[in-house]
Amino acid sequence: MAREQFKSRLGFLFIAAGCAIGLGNVWRFPYITGKYGGGAFVLLYFVFLLLLGIPVLSMELSVGRASKQSAIKSFEALEPKGTKWHVFGYIALAGNVLLMMFYTTICGWMLSYVVKMLTGELSNLSTEGVKVAFDDMSTKPGPMIFWMFVSILIGTLVCSLGLQKGVERITKWMMICLFAIMIVLSIKAVTLPGAAEGLKFYLIPDFSKMVENGIMDTIFAAMSQAFFTLSIGIGSIAIFGSYIGKDRALLGEAVSIASLDTFVALVAGMIIFPSCFAFDIEPDSGPNLIFVTLPNVFNQMAGGKIWGALFFVFMSCAALSTVIGVFENIISMLMENWNISRKKAVLINFVLILVLSLPAVLGYNVLSGIKPLGKGTTILDFEDFLVSSNILPLGSLVYVLFCTRKKGWGFKKYFEEVNTGKGLKIPEKIRFYVTWILPIIVLFVFVQGYLSMFVFK
Repeated sequence: MAREQFKSRLGFLFIAAGCAIGLGNVWRFPYITGKYGGGAFVLLYFVFLLLLGIPVLSMELSVGRASKQSAIKSFEALEPKGTKWHVFGYIALAGNVLLMMFYTTICGWMLSYVVKMLTGELSNLSTEGVKVAFDDMSTKPGPMIFWMFVSILIGTLVCSLGLQKGVERITKWMMICLFAIMIVLSIKAVTLPGAAEGLKFYLIPDFSKMVENGIMDTIFAAMSQAFFTLSIGIGSIAIFGSYIGKDRALLGEAVSIASLDTFVALVAGMIIFPSCFAFDIEPDSGPNLIFVTLPNVFNQMAGGKIWGALFFVFMSCAALSTVIGVFENIISMLMENWNISRKKAVLINFVLILVLSLPAVLGYNVLSGIKPLGKGTTILDFEDFLVSSNILPLGSLVYVLFCTRKKGWGFKKYFEEVNTGKGLKIPEKIRFYVTWILPIIVLFVFVQGYLSMFVFK
């Protein structure tokens, strides 16, 4: 059976960027940018995006396109005889499943808050009242399971329609809506009275903050954001490389995907900081920013119910684009490895993820006594840690080694594949950097993640 392909380059870029664009773009990037020196941090982030994110992204795309297969079969197709690189493919499959086990819960939160905003459920609540509303939602397993179910249902229904008619077509419109809503929200935010102070805090370089928070901590924050923002290391980008032709060189495609991802992160900050400063509300990070801080901002804004609903539609698009992208990767792996139809793979994926997502939901209520990473942590935090601090960096290291070692696919074949087609080309003199320096940087990100979690907490 002939392999499916994207109908257009725009479709490929939007679905690949949609998979990379996630909630970290919104609830982490703006906050750490403000914390570590505004524009100065953004410049540092761009440097590491070029040095770390884009090279690994180009490797994933190259492995996918050269093999025309998903993660497990791609290594089998390209590895030298007798080697065991394909074993990582099963870890990549586990990583994709693990990611969906908690991401569908967070996606469900976003969908539920669209309804809460539209119905005015959060209107006229005090600051503490908004926090209580979020805490109250998380303690009720029924509504949490329902919205998690909705996010899984949407993702699997889209994938069931096929690559072009489902994944590409619907994600393309979803991303267009996401960009349009972001632009409307950012225009509203920067025109609020007092918004200028927020923009100044966010974008004007402040090197004293870098020194205050520690130069090494700032460097690691920029490095890890550039690394994790692209969702590299579990084959969720490689799968989209397998659906494209050879007409364009892959460095340019990697730059385009990274640019779209960064655009969303930057514009999210232009929504959040001007809004928070306009109403004298301290910007936070993580779930508190999205579900507590920003609803309080919208409550003080004229027409806040509509602006709030629009914001959560944007967040839902960001979350669902990732859910659809990762589901497509899991479904493709099931189809190729067990030789089953898309319909059967979708059904297996639906049931599997629905059951496996329950611990993350119940970790906030029925199983709240389980604190895997210590006081104040949940099952969701543990699942996130396994993916973000383990499978993603180690998976990226596998891709780097596979594309640069003689006992792997090798630099020569990677170099030929990544430069096939028109557009930006990788120079051959990059060989020493990607072969010896890049693996050390990726390993540093992995080790530093553990140190941050358990030693310097």
